[in-house]
Amino acid sequence: MKTNTIKLLLVTLILVSSCAKDTTSDFQEETQQITDQSKPLTIQEINSEIESQLNKGEAFDWKNESDHFLWSAVMHGGNILTIGYGAENENFSEQRSSALETKKDNLLKIVETNENYKRSNETVVEHEIINVIDVKVENIETIRQLRATKNVRYLEANGYNHFGTDYTMKSSSGCSKSGESINSSHYTTTNPNNAQISWHFNKHNIPQAWNYSTGAGIGIGLIDTGVSQSQSLLNGNGFKDGYSSNSRYVQKYGTFIDSNWWWSSNYDGVHDKCGHGTAMASTMAAPRNDNGMPVGVAYNANLIAYRATEDVLLNDYHERKGVSNALIALGNRSDVKIISMSIGYLWSIGNIKDAVKYANSKGKLIFAAGGTSTSFTNGYGVIFPATMSETVAVTGVTDGSNYERCDVCHTGSKIDFTIIMEGYNNTSKHPPVLGFYNNQRSYTGGSSVATATTAGIAALVWAKHPTWNKDQVLTKLKQSADLYPSKSSSFGYGNIDALQAVQ
Repeated sequence: MKTNTIKLLLVTLILVSSCAKDTTSDFQEETQQITDQSKPLTIQEINSEIESQLNKGEAFDWKNESDHFLWSAVMHGGNILTIGYGAENENFSEQRSSALETKKDNLLKIVETNENYKRSNETVVEHEIINVIDVKVENIETIRQLRATKNVRYLEANGYNHFGTDYTMKSSSGCSKSGESINSSHYTTTNPNNAQISWHFNKHNIPQAWNYSTGAGIGIGLIDTGVSQSQSLLNGNGFKDGYSSNSRYVQKYGTFIDSNWWWSSNYDGVHDKCGHGTAMASTMAAPRNDNGMPVGVAYNANLIAYRATEDVLLNDYHERKGVSNALIALGNRSDVKIISMSIGYLWSIGNIKDAVKYANSKGKLIFAAGGTSTSFTNGYGVIFPATMSETVAVTGVTDGSNYERCDVCHTGSKIDFTIIMEGYNNTSKHPPVLGFYNNQRSYTGGSSVATATTAGIAALVWAKHPTWNKDQVLTKLKQSADLYPSKSSSFGYGNIDALQAVQ
């Protein structure tokens, strides 16, 4: 895209020079450049530049793009500009210092002057904890001045959601409410209540680890598409079914806003409408039931589930803000030790990155999916936020004798752990989980279930050692992994042994 623009400018310059006096050529060249930047790039041009970078293995970042490129994306993204302000090492807090408030107000004055409006609920949205504001922008001069101003950490077109819309992985990403017939060889049963144990649990000695820990007293925060209200084993008293503790609890919240208006507060409820979050909740914490249904890794852990997204792909402004808000809320809960996110995107998102750092600073152990490919994400490596050092990145492998990634799983140097979740030369062999509706089961797969499984194992470890901090728990997980103390460039420390981890 940049090369084509340069060629166009050169051709224009030659034509102008051939018919104008030398004394006016500089002025006309400048006028031509201003004219070129008076209109935003097309969506196709923006996407072409992004895809070019990703295909070369480069990390796309708005800060590396021109003012015109960022402004163009803002114009095609609902006129939303997200501003991260303050110093890089500035602490996030609900009680901001007067100096930080002054920095924010100075930035807003630049916006108001250039955009010719007074701040209102429809032009400025402030984040409560992290130092971020979202503003309505139409004028490229606003971006130019903000980029030249101190105390701006980043500027992002957080409303731009057009990348990938020509592919099959769009709003339906990872969603399914359909039940499936489960192969009887893909599970064993507990004794005496006959709950079903996924075949992949045995690959990691999870049933043997239950002799030492079942996750009691540990809160797992799930940030995903929510949990189905139609699956009784993941709601209310059903969550305590069978041999699971009567004192455990499940709580459900919603931070996703379903609205065409970016400034809206029309929250879309707490219940799953996709199916993905329900499958992850089942993997981590489904009760050791007496209904002959799948059991979760930490069947006595507590579950705090946030419906923060519409699907697993964080390509929407409200999803990005929803995830950020969920991270902050979970970070502030003392009963939550672990956060699991089987969601992500192809490049870093500032307000989510800030919220991850905040939750990490509060002592939360955060697991993130390394990436699951479709026609949209295939070949892009480990995805955000699993790329962050503050998260623990997980992906899935097959049950073959050697390490081999699952058919759609991403690998790379950012991966920390792997979970066996697919049959070798048998891509239909995946972990069975509770279905979206009662008395229904389904299969799940990819790095998503690998992440949820690892979060469940971490809960077993933390319940065995309730006074430990996140670093101690993470170290124990590493020490139990197959490749430790070495770390593979593709598979991290490898497969975790849950039994060894809890001993």
